[in-house]
Amino acid sequence: MPRAGLTPAAVTEGGAALVDEVGFAQLSMGLLAERLGVKTPSLYKHVASQAELAHRIAVQAMTEVTAAIRDATQGRAGSEALAAGAQAMRRYVKEHPGRYAAANAARAAGEDDPLAVAGDQVLASWAAMLHGYRIDPDQEIHALRLVRTVLHGFATLEVSGGFQIAVDVDATFTWTIDFLDRGLRALGEAH
Repeated sequence: MPRAGLTPAAVTEGGAALVDEVGFAQLSMGLLAERLGVKTPSLYKHVASQAELAHRIAVQAMTEVTAAIRDATQGRAGSEALAAGAQAMRRYVKEHPGRYAAANAARAAGEDDPLAVAGDQVLASWAAMLHGYRIDPDQEIHALRLVRTVLHGFATLEVSGGFQIAVDVDATFTWTIDFLDRGLRALGEAH
């Protein structure tokens, strides 16, 4: 009989909290069971495998990233939306590095996979933000990939301690977003 209060959602949330603490690479069913105060076999009544748990954490992370970006950019356009969305993503990665790593490691099994749906929602949030730049639709995917690449790279380098030069990282982030903004505006003006 499943432990009272333990549900697939509770196991997923426990796993998400665990990977934020110890790192996604350290995820194990044994460690999670210990943290939740149950025997490891009890977890398998709620998730089929560690791979399923990692997938669930990834879906949760993508859903949370979408909400953070959406909330930050709501009612904003252009450079203001870019700055707010970028800060929201950076903050999410800093607060939830394990979940974010899970999301980047996961692959959707098909278009109906909740991970694919969550990933599409993240892209839709960024596309809505880019709408204010009036970018040619043929160029939009390239702009989306650029924004994601820059923000992902910056945030993951920051979380891993990759910025070791004694210059204010916040100032560099602001400079980076301003640089992106100028490029996106130029791209929109060329359209």
